[in-house]
Amino acid sequence: MNKLNREDRAKILQLLCGGMAIRAISRVTGASKNTIAKLLVDAGRASAAYQDRVLRNLPCKLVQVDEIWSFVYAKHMNVPKAKSAPADAGDVWTWTAIDAETKLLAGFYVSDRSYGAAREFIDDLKGRLANRIQLTSDGHKAYLQAVVNAFGNDIDYSILVKKYGQEPGKSPERRYSPAVCIGIEKNPIIGNPDMKHISTSYVERANLTMPMSMRRFTRLTNGSSKKIENHACAIALHAMHYNFVRVHSTHKMTPAIAAGVTDRAWKMIDLVEMIESFEAREILRHREQLLSQSN
Repeated sequence: MNKLNREDRAKILQLLCGGMAIRAISRVTGASKNTIAKLLVDAGRASAAYQDRVLRNLPCKLVQVDEIWSFVYAKHMNVPKAKSAPADAGDVWTWTAIDAETKLLAGFYVSDRSYGAAREFIDDLKGRLANRIQLTSDGHKAYLQAVVNAFGNDIDYSILVKKYGQEPGKSPERRYSPAVCIGIEKNPIIGNPDMKHISTSYVERANLTMPMSMRRFTRLTNGSSKKIENHACAIALHAMHYNFVRVHSTHKMTPAIAAGVTDRAWKMIDLVEMIESFEAREILRHREQLLSQSN
């Protein structure tokens, strides 16, 4: 890892954020798989810490939340017969919150799909907001109690339920195609949500960007995550790139600029410098811990 200069690190991170697999990056750049995986973890930890610090007091007004499924090592039903499966193997869900106006990924949380995970996710989201919001979720029951516990009545909350039906005459070779949406149901729950803004379209589209940008989300392949830590770090790096580096086609600027979090679009070299600053602080903190223990 110490042999990589800033330019090499920036190139590898750019390829990771572009959806290239670690093995493919190794072939293109000549860096070892372990070096690339180590850089991914370092970048993910630094990105998570940075966003946790700066994504505060956000001026969001219309927020949409959703979850996206993936798995670590093996799908839940295959874990019992998987060889050398780690303790955290199985299904994993990423909870995401998108500001419908700025397209900022205001919050994300990697866990299961339980009420406890919903509570952690919604509590964290509330702590990042500067004002009352209108929130829309799907019909997952865990959201309702989590929103009530976090916001009380200080929110305009609604649930959007999509109704799906089987396409007539659907042939077996199309069994992997999504079901046909035959209608939606909008249910105001708390406050006075504006009916025209009850939608989950933006967060669902943002969740589509994840499998397009991260090889480990690709279905029906062997590119899945093998460790939960690497999976979470990849998502944190993706969120950092999405918020601060990638120019959104709607605003012609990054979501972080649109939300007032920063005043400039980051380059990959800026991301590398942020990682280096994080590493320097971690080294200093570790030294201080060792010094305190020795005293």
